[in-house]
Amino acid sequence: MKEESRPRPVFDPEISGDDRAVLAAAPELLVAACAPRPPRPRLRATTVAARLVWIPVFAFFYGVLPGGWLRVFFLASLDGDELVGGAMRWGRLPIAAMMLTPALQVLLLLLGQTDAAAVLAAASFTGWVAGALRHVREPAAARAAREHHGSYLLPGDFDRPAARLLVRAQRAIDAVLGSQAHGAGLLDDVNNAVVLPRQEWAIAGALAEHTRLRRERRAQQPERLSPRVRAMLEPQDRALALSVRSVTRRIEALEAYARRAGEADDAYHESRVLRELPEQNARYRDLLASTVGDEMAGAEIRGMAEDAHRAERALRERVTSALRAGHELRLPAE
Repeated sequence: MKEESRPRPVFDPEISGDDRAVLAAAPELLVAACAPRPPRPRLRATTVAARLVWIPVFAFFYGVLPGGWLRVFFLASLDGDELVGGAMRWGRLPIAAMMLTPALQVLLLLLGQTDAAAVLAAASFTGWVAGALRHVREPAAARAAREHHGSYLLPGDFDRPAARLLVRAQRAIDAVLGSQAHGAGLLDDVNNAVVLPRQEWAIAGALAEHTRLRRERRAQQPERLSPRVRAMLEPQDRALALSVRSVTRRIEALEAYARRAGEADDAYHESRVLRELPEQNARYRDLLASTVGDEMAGAEIRGMAEDAHRAERALRERVTSALRAGHELRLPAE
């Protein structure tokens, strides 16, 4: 599938904003709805055994021993520019803990507070074990891709006819959301930020279903079926064709909506130009008054004053027209 006819992933608007951001940031982990749901990660015996050894050693080294200081000294010995960055990758709290905990333990031991030092060491060890366990659990993107499987649609969920239609819908939606009229609030009554993603998801869901039905029909190998059986399948083909025409009309309505948004853009741009004309005319009148003879300047200034009045009237008319164009834009009913 060519890049220009390749649709972007579509997400169910019901997915939370945080999960949607996680999914969008890791497209390589997403699995098409037409494919099986990703399985839960399985822990092999070797992985479990390695973690049983690695996690306690890791927590003891950084939580009880002065592992943080050893790490900083090691990075410093490399004589590189990544000393601060290499250490701060852990975050401020872990850095502070692995730097201060050994010093406090030594201080408590010097003061004879062995029990307090032991409690501090145990608490630090437990905290680093908990941190290590959080690090080795299933990544958030993989979990979201598995839990929301079927609530997002990928290019693999669409055949060529469906992908072309979805690309048309997405281009129309992008044109509306990227328009100056939308940015200026002229289309706020339509609530594009909410309605258009729902439209995109509804259209994508229908096109994905069209794709599944066409793939099933090809798998049935109609050329091998008898005329009687093919006749029994004709109502299904007509139903699919009607659904395709219905979705196509919805996409055409979106494209018409995008064209109206473009017209509102033109009117909004023109209104901004007209809004600046009175001030510009005043500057030109001053220019004429200071550089042209009195008689000629007087005639020009009077003419420009009349032009200014006409520009102001045109401005009001164009602004009204732009607002009307924005408020009249409506999406087709779902």
